[in-house]
Amino acid sequence: MENLVEVILAYKAGLVFLWLLFLFVLERAFPVAPLINSGGWFEKYFPIRVRRNIGLWFCNLILSPLVVIPMTAWAAAHIVGWRPEFLSGSAGLIFDLILLDCLIYWWHRLNHELPFLWRFHEIHHLDMNLDTTSALRFHFGEVLLSAFMRVFVVIIFDITLISIIIFEVILLISTLFHHSNVRLPDQFEKALSLVIITPAIHWIHHHALRNDTDSNYGTVFSFWDKIFRSKSSTQRVRKMQIGVEGAQDKIFAELLKRPFKKRNL
Repeated sequence: MENLVEVILAYKAGLVFLWLLFLFVLERAFPVAPLINSGGWFEKYFPIRVRRNIGLWFCNLILSPLVVIPMTAWAAAHIVGWRPEFLSGSAGLIFDLILLDCLIYWWHRLNHELPFLWRFHEIHHLDMNLDTTSALRFHFGEVLLSAFMRVFVVIIFDITLISIIIFEVILLISTLFHHSNVRLPDQFEKALSLVIITPAIHWIHHHALRNDTDSNYGTVFSFWDKIFRSKSSTQRVRKMQIGVEGAQDKIFAELLKRPFKKRNL
């Protein structure tokens, strides 16, 4: 098991980066929504919003080895140990992946329903366009809060480190995919959406209309929103307005400070 953990960790960063690069290029070659291009190739691939998103990502890359990874490893080493034998091995891994995705659904939903959590999560939604870099755009405060939440989840539900790592890889791949601006064949995307979250589903969640923003909370599997009655009936259109209703995106420094400012939400 330790060898498997080492192998996954060794390939995780490379796999996710290649997937990010693949989607980043593909969505600029075959976009769903029209691209805003006010300059040459650099502005096409790295406009100011993309550079802003990457800046937020780098903040979290620094936090990961300093806080997130140590906290997760500590939690995995202090699990309660209640699991019966039949929830070990492959069966336990499948159980963990489904459970973790369900818990991520509820954590995401709470980030919309609780004003304190929304202060941080709003930074992700202030992006007024969507592409793969939107999946990297999270305030460091939200990342820290998620890390603390994960500690309790791992300990209480007796989740192994290997399950956490595998789920994180699936989570990153899924998140990059459903934020992407890649044009997919309609029938292919419709078939995928029966099981997993696709761009057509998740773009509704980023619609700058609060009723739609507060829906479609799923991350990997698409059935949670049907089960918990949070699926939106809105259909994606090419020129759908993205962002937060009544708000505009901010410069990088303002995004970092925004959750801590006194304001009306």
